[in-house]
Amino acid sequence: MAETTHADVKKLSFEKAIEELEIIVKRLEDGKVPLEESVTIYERGESLKKRCEELLRQAEAKVDKITTDATGKVTGVEPLDVN
Repeated sequence: MAETTHADVKKLSFEKAIEELEIIVKRLEDGKVPLEESVTIYERGESLKKRCEELLRQAEAKVDKITTDATGKVTGVEPLDVN
């Protein structure tokens, strides 16, 4: 697994971030990683977890912005304000 910076995590899609996070979890669970490397990949895992949570919050906000009429029929989508 190539080492990348925290800034690179911000560019990952949800699917890529969760895939890398799963690899890190498996490596840590196997218990065959030297201590120093364990700390480094754990920190990377924390960054990936935060990225996934951020993307999920954004997706939930988009779903919340879908507008419906009185009968429940979708009438449109309001712009998402993530700021």
